[in-house]
Order: sequence, then structure tokens, then C-alpha cells
Amino acid sequence: MLKKMTTLAATLTMTAALALPAMAQEYTIRAVANSNENDEDYDGLQVFKSYVESASNGAIEVEIYMGTQLCSNGAECLQGVAEGSIDVYISTSGGAAGLFPYVQVLDLPYVMQDDRVAEKVLSGDFTRTMRDMALEDSGGTIRLMTIGNTGGWRNFANTKRRVQRPEDLKGMKIRTVVADLPQELVSTLEAAPTPIPWPELFTSLQTGVVEGTKNGITDIMSMKFPEAGLQYLTLDGHAYMGALWWMSNDKFMAMPEDMRRVVVDGFYQLQQATFAAPKRKSIPAYEEFVAGGGDLYVPSPEEKQAFAEAAQPVYEWFTANVQGGQEIFDVMQAAVTKATKELEEERARDIQ
Repeated sequence: MLKKMTTLAATLTMTAALALPAMAQEYTIRAVANSNENDEDYDGLQVFKSYVESASNGAIEVEIYMGTQLCSNGAECLQGVAEGSIDVYISTSGGAAGLFPYVQVLDLPYVMQDDRVAEKVLSGDFTRTMRDMALEDSGGTIRLMTIGNTGGWRNFANTKRRVQRPEDLKGMKIRTVVADLPQELVSTLEAAPTPIPWPELFTSLQTGVVEGTKNGITDIMSMKFPEAGLQYLTLDGHAYMGALWWMSNDKFMAMPEDMRRVVVDGFYQLQQATFAAPKRKSIPAYEEFVAGGGDLYVPSPEEKQAFAEAAQPVYEWFTANVQGGQEIFDVMQAAVTKATKELEEERARDIQ
């Protein structure tokens, strides 16, 4: 009996091996995110790793490097992608603006109305156009794979007062990244743009070096900014926090077509994970903010329109001063118009 069971187990093992032939690991993708394991970037990379390794049947291995062990900022990391020492890197628009200034189109205020519009726009030809532009400008070395999300929507938050109208920001020292467009927006709203590195923002809020910032709620709470005095948050949703996922084009194109298909599908899975994560994580974050005494304000449609009108000069500045700005702005506007129309038609059918 024991002999029969042993023979049966061996037969089943051999059958499984024949049905699912294991492939030797042939490719390694080294992926870098300058954040931590509590971030949406990590969620996306975990989904990407699981899908790609499984769908390639072990032919592709994904190594994840969180933090700054391989590179420390956008310029350095993208250089690593171009040279091939890094295979995948995720940046914000600010982190990539030095090399690809037109990616700042993602920071243009009040262009995309909500998550459904943003997700439809970023899943279509707008991203493919930006990919083509980046490939050309990088000499064919850096490929934009997808655009996801990292933190939801940017909102104005500060330590001083409730902001209901654009004029409430006048004179306030607002932290921005080094990129030009966020600084231009803050200046247009008659506040004082103050570039501060992210790790220094808590202390800068605490000491009054800056009085406000432009961030999503999950970042605000994960960094404990309310403890530094950040108690006023206005949900104006002026920019969708796009996450640009770059890959070494040489590494990607060196793979056979079936493996490239797996990688492309893996980035789709990653994108969907990063679309979803901030929505879930924002629920307890908002609850914690309010429970701690934070003032959470939702502008009326008229007040939000006032913000959008006040920010209009930023569009003119972008198209006139940013290399490739007019081209990518036109593509985004067309994509937003198309997405909005399609969603309105879909909603009309769904509510009948």
C-alpha cells in the first residue's frame, strides 16, 4: 500500500511538472522607489512583482529597492535608468521635470475633475504621447511605462487659517518642490513659494519657515504634519498626484515579445493598485485628521471655480515657457474632453 501511494505521488508530481514547465530565471528587473513600505509605490511594486514573476512562469525576477540605497533623487535615479544600472524607477512630475520639463503638465491645476476622469486620461493615448516624447528626449534610453497615483489629490493645507477663497492664501509661505510649475502656481495665487526638501518639511512647518504645503491627506498624516501645526486643510483638489513609472528601454526591448507583454500587463496591474490604494488609505487619514482637531473644508462649486479662474495664468505660463508644453497641454486637454464626454454618456446609461 505504501509503495502504491509513493508511486502515485511521484506520478502526480511528474504530471504537474509536465503541465507547468518551470522556466529558468532569465531576466532580473531592479525596481527603485525613493519611499517606504507604507507608500502606494510599494503597494504597486508588490502587485507588479507578483504578476510578472507568475505570468512569466519564473523567467523574470523582480527585485524591489525601497528608499535611497541605489539612488537618492529623481535626477540621479533617472540617470541610472538611462545608463542601465536601474531598470525601473517611479518619480513624481517634480522629480522628472529637470529631464522632461513637460511632465509638469500633471501639476497644472484644476484640469482633471475627479478620479474617473484622471484614471481614464492616464490609461490612454495621453500617456503614450508622453512616452514618445521622453524616448526621443532621452535618446531612446528611458521609457515611460505607465502613470499611476501616489497620494491621491494635492490640496492646500496650512498652519494659519481656513482657506475658502484664493485670496485667503495671499502672503502665506507655501512649501513647494523645486520644479517651476508648482512655484508658478503659488505665486499666481499671491502666496510665497518656498522650496523645501521633503525630509525637512516637518521642522519647517514647526518653526514657521513655511506656513503651508500642497499635499494629499495620506502624506500629511503619515508624516505627522498636524503635530507640527498643520491644522487647516482645504479639499480644492488642484492636482492629481501622478506617479510616473520609468523603465530602461534597453532592458525592455532586449526581452522577447512575450516577456514584454508580461511586463506591460504587469504595469497595468501596478497602475490599478496605485489608483485604488490612496482611496482606501485616505478614509482613516481624514478621520484621524479631524479627530486631532483639524479643520477640514470642502469648497463649494462656486469657490472651486474661483480657484480655477485665479489659476488661469499658470496655463499660459506653461505653454509659453516649458519645452514641449504646448504640445502636451493640447494632448491632455483633448484627452480630458474625450474622457469627460465618455463618462457622461456612461453615467447616463447607468442611471436609467
